[in-house]
Amino acid sequence: MKRVTVPFFISHQGCPHTCIFCDQRAISGANGTLPTAGQITAKIDLWRSTAGKHPLEIAFFGGTFTALPEKIQAALLAPLQPLLESGTIDSVRISTRPDCIDVGRVEWLSGKGVRTIELGVQSMDDTVLTASGRGHSAAESHAAISCVKSLGLRAGAQLMPGLPGDTPLSSLSSLEQVITAGADFIRIYPTVVLQETELARRYTAGDFTPLSLDRGVSLCKLLLQRAMQAGIPVIRIGLQADEGLNAESVLAGCWHPALGQLVRSQLYADLISRFVTPGQHVTVYCHPARLSDVVGVKRGGLQSQAERGVRMRVAPDAALTREELKVETEGSSIIYSIINDIHYSIHEV
Repeated sequence: MKRVTVPFFISHQGCPHTCIFCDQRAISGANGTLPTAGQITAKIDLWRSTAGKHPLEIAFFGGTFTALPEKIQAALLAPLQPLLESGTIDSVRISTRPDCIDVGRVEWLSGKGVRTIELGVQSMDDTVLTASGRGHSAAESHAAISCVKSLGLRAGAQLMPGLPGDTPLSSLSSLEQVITAGADFIRIYPTVVLQETELARRYTAGDFTPLSLDRGVSLCKLLLQRAMQAGIPVIRIGLQADEGLNAESVLAGCWHPALGQLVRSQLYADLISRFVTPGQHVTVYCHPARLSDVVGVKRGGLQSQAERGVRMRVAPDAALTREELKVETEGSSIIYSIINDIHYSIHEV
């Protein structure tokens, strides 16, 4: 049964660096203050009332959890201990920097109910990391993922294609390296230029060219497909739109409030375009959970096929996997997969 995640944002708390792209308060919509024990339990009670039978996972996002003083880490985790013991909550998730992970920290966190650690890897290219002011190396990211995994916890990796010095090839290499290191899941956050950051200054001065939305979608669809081919889930693409992150706070870069859907829709559109010739009338069946992706944002998937002269009807079929489409014409019915039946070149990005 899928977990319900109860989020607590501790924006920039504990973070030893201010990276050139970073404005955690805008990204999370939170002010960076730490929740009290009472606020933690009250929020959990509220979410529990609507979660039904789904297990609850408590997550501390933003900032660098393991760089906080240990007494503060303990204070944040303390109200969760009786809830873990009673089974009211299922597990705890934290996010942190790769250079703030070691065996001792992970063992201590594991004893407090932490089962997942997300690491802000961003890139596995040291040139990109240095240019972005990250303050850690690719080797430290590899070691951190290995450390988390070796102690029986789940490791997640956050990647940021499009940072200064990054290329599509280095973005793909970063993805492949975190997969090889053992990451259990990945988030892909294409770089955006936020107001009042060092990256914004460089962009305004003409010293940095961000990914456009179109190029970002093109790159992300390649990265998503490669992760799917490796069997590693990509649990999010693009920063979440909220009160702190919107068209006003984003100066430039690959940002859209439904970026993940744009990327998935493009995968399905490419699959259809490969196997359906212009002028055909087809019915395309997909898993019910993927109907909106195949139809596309603002019906963009249907529109792109109509522009090719393809008349397409989309219908659900629960017998298909989420990666499959069944294309039915008057004379045939064939199942295709976005994992195996389309092939991208890094040079197309």
